[in-house]
Amino acid sequence: MILKNRLNLKEWNRLPRFLRFVIIILLVVCFLSLIYVYSAFRELPLKMKKSKLVQQNDITKITFPISFTESLKKDQQVKPQNNEQIEVFGKGQQIETPHNKSKKEVKKVTSKDVVKQILGQKEEKPFEAAGPTNPYQKAVVDAFKHAWKGYREYAWGQDHLKPVSKSFHNWFGVGLTLIDALDTMYVMGLKKEFQEAREWIANKLNFNINKDVNFFETTIRVLGGLLSTYHLTQDSLFLEKAIDIGNRLMPCFKTQSGVPYSDVNLQSGTVHPPSWSIDSSVSEVSTIQLEFRDLSRVTGRTEYEEAAFHVSKHLHTLPKKDGLVPMFINTDTGKFRTRSTITLGARADTYYEYLLKQWIQTGRNITWLKEDYMEAIEGVMKNLVRKSKPNQLVFVGELLNGKKYSPKMDHLVCFLSGTLVLGYHYGMPISHLRLAEQLINTCYQMYANTATFLSPEIAHFNLKNEKSSDIIIKSNDAHNLLRPETVESLWYMYYFTRNETYRSWGWNIFQGFERYTKVKTGGYTTINDVRHPLFVNPRDMMESFFLGETLKYFYLLFSDQQELSLDKYVINSEAHPLPIYSAR
Repeated sequence: MILKNRLNLKEWNRLPRFLRFVIIILLVVCFLSLIYVYSAFRELPLKMKKSKLVQQNDITKITFPISFTESLKKDQQVKPQNNEQIEVFGKGQQIETPHNKSKKEVKKVTSKDVVKQILGQKEEKPFEAAGPTNPYQKAVVDAFKHAWKGYREYAWGQDHLKPVSKSFHNWFGVGLTLIDALDTMYVMGLKKEFQEAREWIANKLNFNINKDVNFFETTIRVLGGLLSTYHLTQDSLFLEKAIDIGNRLMPCFKTQSGVPYSDVNLQSGTVHPPSWSIDSSVSEVSTIQLEFRDLSRVTGRTEYEEAAFHVSKHLHTLPKKDGLVPMFINTDTGKFRTRSTITLGARADTYYEYLLKQWIQTGRNITWLKEDYMEAIEGVMKNLVRKSKPNQLVFVGELLNGKKYSPKMDHLVCFLSGTLVLGYHYGMPISHLRLAEQLINTCYQMYANTATFLSPEIAHFNLKNEKSSDIIIKSNDAHNLLRPETVESLWYMYYFTRNETYRSWGWNIFQGFERYTKVKTGGYTTINDVRHPLFVNPRDMMESFFLGETLKYFYLLFSDQQELSLDKYVINSEAHPLPIYSAR
């Protein structure tokens, strides 16, 4: 036997080393397989026993393959307890419940109760709207009703009313005007109009559509509008819809740098830059943080806030010119486009607004937001502020290619007075207030110096000829889009100073809208030329922001009791109030 074993060993040693290695590996695999099969047969009875228990006990995991709203309507969810793990994200929402629950413990609850428990919401008192208290507010409410009449009759459920042709225009196909106007109606106390809009949202609004939408515009108008209305009403419907659209927008953040793409398909989640450029606008990527942070705070899901705030933190690290940013940024490299125009107008404006408002929203504890804002305003004063001739109107120009000064100011820049006085309220230097006062005067003059008392979209300011007028309006810039920025700043200025001049100016502007943009059959229209009262040439479009912002700011400006407290709410770029939070 010993001799035989020695012969076998000798034969084994004669085999090539590689072959011996392969044989050893095969033997080990066979041995492990036998152990696995043996263990599986031992556990089979136990698994069969457990499967019977699952059938007898309560369901431990409920998955909703259909929309969150539809599933809530069934009112068949298990009521979660305080110690349960809760998850609300993506296409199917899940509720994790303890494994020892019995059927007897399951209670039927309403959709509002389920949302409140899932999202950890505490009971809050809804906002109480007093309605108009003076003739000026009543005039604004009448204007809203007239605009709503046209939308209700000719564009119901569509994005925008075309009041002249009595038709509609769809940009995203999600009822932009209706959603944008929700909190305006609620603040005005228009209960009938609000209720019919709510019914449309409950029964008709569907975000699961094969449509590319602009990430920024959908965030500030739709997500912001739904969240704001939820906070004012405590109606869970609006929160459910906000979660849905928020989830559909999240793919935009999936870039190499984390700086979001500009467009996303609501159904597929496919994202891409704008068709006209490979870059995103700086204002767009930096003006989604208030909304996504609020979505995180009400749901307890940190990924929304983290994705959006990552963009702000990234922008904080980039080199700037005295705190001023260019207009464009590349989503792949995360770097600003070189030789890009520096402006406080289109494509950069709200970057500065959201620096301050994020600082306020988070309890004024993120120091670098405040520092970046203050540096930027100092940069504006140093590089962009000039005075026109002959009347010394203070305006904010641009640096073309980041270098050459241009005395051009978009109407959009008129937001700045409101932002500056808001910052002053929270401790910014008095120089900010002084600039706010000077700039709001200039913005008012952009209205008062036209024959229609309506501002052009863009104004150029005279820096050379003493005999010329201060404000120059070029033909291509003479249109008016019913924009809110000047009225917005008038409200902020009146709110903090109580100077009645600002309300007087607002009333003059309101009358300009009434005279030259009102369409008899319902609605208000943008116009092509503010210079000629007899030939304003209607453009046949009523943007959603006219109801969502412009008329809301008029209503608040004429309020005797200031319905919205700026110590409780921070107002997003689309005039939707969101709560101020403490730091965390």
